[in-house]
Amino acid sequence: MKILHLIISGPDEISHKIMEAQGKSHELKIIDVPKDGTSYESLVEDIFHYDRVISW
Repeated sequence: MKILHLIISGPDEISHKIMEAQGKSHELKIIDVPKDGTSYESLVEDIFHYDRVISW
């Protein structure tokens, strides 16, 4: 499964543990929205490209 993690308000200990565990058996992409400067168009494209989207 391909999982996209969008970090909006900053990662915490729980989100790191979940992403680490999921990364062992799934394809992950992690985008720190405030820091990465990712364009809106790119975010929308990624949202439709991944099977699951999780926002933190």
